[in-house]
Amino acid sequence: MNIFITGASGYIGGSVATALIKKDHKVRGLTRSESVAEQLKAYGIDPVMGSLDDFELLMEEASKSDAVINTANADHLGAVEALIAGLKDTGKSLIHTSGSSIVGDDARGDFCSAAVYSEDTPLVVDPRKQARRNIDLLVTEACKFNIRSSVIIPSLIYGIGTGINKFSIQIPFMTNNALEQGEVQIVGKGLNTWSNVHIDDLVDLYCLVLEDAPAGSFYFAENGEASFLSIAKAISKRLNINKIEHLPPDTAVEKWGMAKALFTLGSNSRVRSVHAHRDLNWNPKHASVHQWILDEMTTN
Repeated sequence: MNIFITGASGYIGGSVATALIKKDHKVRGLTRSESVAEQLKAYGIDPVMGSLDDFELLMEEASKSDAVINTANADHLGAVEALIAGLKDTGKSLIHTSGSSIVGDDARGDFCSAAVYSEDTPLVVDPRKQARRNIDLLVTEACKFNIRSSVIIPSLIYGIGTGINKFSIQIPFMTNNALEQGEVQIVGKGLNTWSNVHIDDLVDLYCLVLEDAPAGSFYFAENGEASFLSIAKAISKRLNINKIEHLPPDTAVEKWGMAKALFTLGSNSRVRSVHAHRDLNWNPKHASVHQWILDEMTTN
């Protein structure tokens, strides 16, 4: 297949791209940078020069591809509209990447929520994440235009990527911050809990969705969960940094910004991948983020 990927130089997109190339697919990747374009070529990805704001370019690339995978920006409405326009009435696949922070709450690290969401439960979406959820719904509803559209909603991702960008968000940030500060810092009590998924298992899910997912589907991606306090303890042990600092939420916001402090590191996001297992026979192999931190995590 000829597959167009936005975000091919990123953590998720690059890992998906390399896996698809190994399966003998041809991958074209969007980039704005000439230097990144050269790096994409080294990975076997044909670079497409442009940005998410290039409506006509995205529409054209989508129309001449067999499938499109959007991993660049979960919040860019214009890009999604362009991809849908290019795929309309083709029956081809569109896979859009969201994130489980759409069901994040305002725990500020103080508690583990009892709320656990799956594809079959109503989702409680914070108003600050509603625009992202609206894009998810736009993609799933694109099935009405004869597009085999799907949304993948990853939880906290860990593991080393196989593309240009090797690192995810939460754990690398916590690790690098700990090395800089000499202490592992978390928001509040750190009792807030996120589901998680290894990047290799997530990539397997993308491949399964590309091959078999029905139009209008969406999938949470998770295989386990952990509180941020337990993640901090594992990082502390791995780095031999004995102090864990519980930052007051307001201090965390001042240091890291509201989005990172309250959503990325301070919220609960507990989800279950019911449909991926049941409908696609997705069988993740990695089940312990703590063991990965202790045994495999790198610090550079």
